[in-house]
Amino acid sequence: MHLAQLWRYPVKSLAGERLDAADVGVDGIPGDRQVWVVGPEGVRTARRQHRLLGLRGTLGADGEPRIDGHAWRDPRALALVRKAAGDDAWLDRADEVDRFDILPLLVVTDGAVAAFGRDVRRLRPNIVIGGVDGLQEFDWAGSVLEIGDVQIRLDSRRGRCPMTTVDPDTLSVDPQVLRDIGRRFGGRLALNAEVLRPGRVSVGDRCEVVLRS
Repeated sequence: MHLAQLWRYPVKSLAGERLDAADVGVDGIPGDRQVWVVGPEGVRTARRQHRLLGLRGTLGADGEPRIDGHAWRDPRALALVRKAAGDDAWLDRADEVDRFDILPLLVVTDGAVAAFGRDVRRLRPNIVIGGVDGLQEFDWAGSVLEIGDVQIRLDSRRGRCPMTTVDPDTLSVDPQVLRDIGRRFGGRLALNAEVLRPGRVSVGDRCEVVLRS
């Protein structure tokens, strides 16, 4: 097995960026989910405002998130977000305690993605493990993923939401996708994870799963 893909999402619910290498620590990948889209009711996500997925979040050289190339505090970035999420939306720095839905990392295997049969971007993983046959990841909850010296605890399978129904290129919505995940995978794909031993990982690194006893 090997590390096939690395992803970071500097702005929650926006499209992310692929990385060649990253440090991973107790807070996941630095720069991940640093900024939220917010409305009067609270955080807004692509579960309801699916057009947010048409905007791309990246991390600038200064370590600050950018939206389609604009610094996140730039009025041009806000204008793009409001077009996607409503005129009363704004951008705010994420709460460090609550910036992740569950745990700091989401891990998926190429075997599960192949079984899913759709673009991996619909699943919004941080880490994609290659060289895995079928749905082996379904048996990995509670195990430890080792990528070089880095150790990642695979906690539980992730329950999926309507964001999976959005085509990442056309932004068309197909509710059948979520029904399919429910029917074939019990509503769950990919693994919530946290870092036990921090370090640096790179695409191509060898991986091993130490199964729970």
